[in-house]
Amino acid sequence: MRKFLRVEKISKSLERLGFEELENQKNILSLMFYNFTKMKKTAAILSLFLTVSFYIKAQDPHFSQFFASPLTLNPAFTGKFDGTLRVSGNYRNQWPAFNNVYTTSTLSVDFDILKTKLPDYDRWGIGILALTDKAGGGVLTNNYLALSTSYSKALDEDGFKQIAVGFQGTYGQKRLDNSKLYYEDMLTPYGFTGVTREVYNNENLNVNYLDVNAGLLFSASTDESNNFYVGASVYHINRPHESFMGANWNIASRTTISAGGYFPVSDILTFHASGIYQYQAASTETVVGGALAASLDDQSESPSNVYAGLWYRLNDAVIPYIGLEFAGMRIGATYDVNVSSLKAGSQSRGGMEISLIYVKRPPGFKGIPCPKF
Repeated sequence: MRKFLRVEKISKSLERLGFEELENQKNILSLMFYNFTKMKKTAAILSLFLTVSFYIKAQDPHFSQFFASPLTLNPAFTGKFDGTLRVSGNYRNQWPAFNNVYTTSTLSVDFDILKTKLPDYDRWGIGILALTDKAGGGVLTNNYLALSTSYSKALDEDGFKQIAVGFQGTYGQKRLDNSKLYYEDMLTPYGFTGVTREVYNNENLNVNYLDVNAGLLFSASTDESNNFYVGASVYHINRPHESFMGANWNIASRTTISAGGYFPVSDILTFHASGIYQYQAASTETVVGGALAASLDDQSESPSNVYAGLWYRLNDAVIPYIGLEFAGMRIGATYDVNVSSLKAGSQSRGGMEISLIYVKRPPGFKGIPCPKF
């Protein structure tokens, strides 16, 4: 779910606007041309936009800190944590050099149920996720509300090896604000007229649909100090219909493969690594990296840690990461440094992102090692 896939050129950003007709694509290009002309951007930036590919398919939002957004990564992560309650929040501002082209916010909560009714170390998780994604300064707004469930089954007597399966049902809404669009026939040799021949039935167009996602996850630990996981998920299994102009358009399924883990490297240092590969339609994204966590009080039931690390999105961006963990709360921040062919226009600025995760662990709580977010 809500900013995604390989960004080798600006066409990969326009794809997420979800317009399925060539005329709409031309209109979006005209909007960007006009905005950048008003802001007196360089000819190089204008040229970059004008060479955009017209073969456009819808894509999902994505996060650089995918490892800090469990319910958008894989439904099988629902309830998969060492505690009784988890609250997660994420905010992303993608390409600020282009006047806040995309902003995405999420809030989720998940927990386990029927703990005393299940076999030892088994876990049944329930989660709720809300996501909002705005493109083009509010031209296109995407809102999602999802309900997730996952069952994790212990494969050994210690619960150190587990397999989980998860499902997620989503209500999606997309709203197009036609009043904020600029069309190519508004720009004439006599200036920008603000008058267009484009006609929509309503000033604000809405698309609503139901979506189905599913995932599978395997995790293992050799002792209480480490954990490793690998999982796969498929989003938009039912390929819901989505169109503002009545065309026969369906959202392409997205497949995600993720893996990661953590292990101690000294008395006070722990290394966390993670990677993700996902594809949707003709687009792909690959991100790998890791961070070191330095313990500030390793004797506490809720230890404090400082994190520093780096992730890399293949052919797109270097992603430095810093984080702070205390009292069950972990705050993380990243900043995408664009290294693709887009860097001339983006001024090497890809996107700022902040994550926050709180895990409630009652005094004396005794769990098992789980993937850590």
